[in-house]
Amino acid sequence: MKPGMVPPPPGEESQTFILPPGWQSYLSPQGRRYYVNTTTNETTWERPSSSPGISASPGPHRSSLPPAVNGYHASGTPAHPPETAHMSLRKSTGDSQNLGSSSPGKKQSKENTITINCVTFPHPDTMPEQQLLKPTEWSYCDYFWADKKDPQGNGTVAGFELLLQKQLKGKQMQKEMSEFIRERIKIEEEYAKNLAKLSQNSLAAQEEGSLGEAWAQVKKSLADEAEVHLKFSAKLHSEVEKPLMNFRENFKKDMKKCDHHIADLRKQLASRYASVEKARKALTERQKDLEIKTQQLEIKLSNKTEEDIKKARRKSTQAGDDLMRCVDLYNQAQSKWFEEMVTTTLELERLEVERVEMIRQHLCQYTQLRHETDMFNQSTVEPVDQLLRKVDPAKDRELWVREHKTGNIRPVDMEI
Repeated sequence: MKPGMVPPPPGEESQTFILPPGWQSYLSPQGRRYYVNTTTNETTWERPSSSPGISASPGPHRSSLPPAVNGYHASGTPAHPPETAHMSLRKSTGDSQNLGSSSPGKKQSKENTITINCVTFPHPDTMPEQQLLKPTEWSYCDYFWADKKDPQGNGTVAGFELLLQKQLKGKQMQKEMSEFIRERIKIEEEYAKNLAKLSQNSLAAQEEGSLGEAWAQVKKSLADEAEVHLKFSAKLHSEVEKPLMNFRENFKKDMKKCDHHIADLRKQLASRYASVEKARKALTERQKDLEIKTQQLEIKLSNKTEEDIKKARRKSTQAGDDLMRCVDLYNQAQSKWFEEMVTTTLELERLEVERVEMIRQHLCQYTQLRHETDMFNQSTVEPVDQLLRKVDPAKDRELWVREHKTGNIRPVDMEI
């Protein structure tokens, strides 16, 4: 099937239709078709029109996030809740077809969903694998919905916590890289200091002639090289070490915002789930009470009147309404968590890409500065090479003789 060509939704004409550029069509777990703009991540139940700004059909739902992305990990584990705003956790009075219920009326919902640490996922046996949000990438937003067992055996770790651990590890690595560069700077500074000190050494300072000039240039080249290394160390500090440290501090602030936000949403989700369980238990008790009173009335083992039965029925109905309200609140919390998870994982992914690229650029700057240092160092010895090629023992001897000669008349034999 060509990109942009999708089969029509059930009940519609059998002919295929072409979606506008950038739009893809997917099926929700309940078989309802929705549409995702792969450029803006916008999602809608309405089939997008080819004309900008005009919907193909009326509909109230429009979101900046898809109702569902990857339903499973590669291993088959459910990855995250489908269509969290329309999950099969609804209940009608007298039929508690809800989250994790143990009564016969809840069998269908229990088969279609699975709850792990207060989060409801599609059951892997009853639902086909969902499309990835980023099918061509190993993106964070597709693979970190379920929890993972702690390798140490101390319970489980939320998928989002694994992402946070990676980000924190990256922050630590960045700190260690900046410390590494700092040590490199210290080595350069110490090396430059020793070179400058050696250039002032008076050893062999009495050498004369063209060799003496070459030797003096050797010592001067050390002073020039010391200056090159000092400049190298200064540039390492300003162009590599300092940016690494500054980026780390900003990265730390961004991490805190993500951590607290998602953690609060997950706590709220757990609280709403506990309310659902409590309301379900209350409904079960009310239903049992109503059933017992009804049986007692039928076999006339009790003096209970029909008014008592009506009262018990009202309480049962109220308990059912309370459960439905708790389930609605749970679904809303899970939907909010789902949307924020997509947004935040994409943000963490962006931060990681930015971190890696920033470090790459500054390491490239390090190697560039290193190449420049080698080039300048080579320039400091070029005058030495030139003078060494001009060293002439005959000329040196001539100069020395002219300056230090005592006479050119040889002695003769003494006469008696």
